[in-house]
Parts: sequence; structure tokens; C-alpha cells
Amino acid sequence: MNLGLAIVLIIVALAVGLIGGFYGARAYMKKYFQDNPPISEDMIVAMMSQMGQKPSAKKVNQVMNMMKHQQQGK
Repeated sequence: MNLGLAIVLIIVALAVGLIGGFYGARAYMKKYFQDNPPISEDMIVAMMSQMGQKPSAKKVNQVMNMMKHQQQGK
């Protein structure tokens, strides 16, 4: 096989792999966030209500700040 042809094929295969990987990962992340949305304040209020706690704005803000702090630490 011609060396020039081999180099061109390797470069083309690398480009196709990078582009395919990018769009594949993008589609996977979109699906993941649709199935598992990030937690919102409404979800925290519902969770606290189910646990028998009275959800005040102060408690909800504390929980949101605590979760943001834990996510930044990872």
C-alpha cells in the first residue's frame, strides 16, 4: 500500500472518529439530562413535604447551597 494513501486514510479515520464521538456523546448527555433532570427548588420542596417537614424558603435555600457546594467539590 502506498504510504501517502495510508496516512490520508489514518487522518480521515481519526477525523470521522472525533466527529462521531462528539455527536454521540452530545446525544447521550441530552438523553441523560432528559431522564435525570438536575434538582430544582420545586423538587426540594416536594421532597421536604414528603418527609413531613415544613419547607420554608430559608431551608430550601440552605439545601440548594449545600448541593451546589457538594457539586463544586467533586
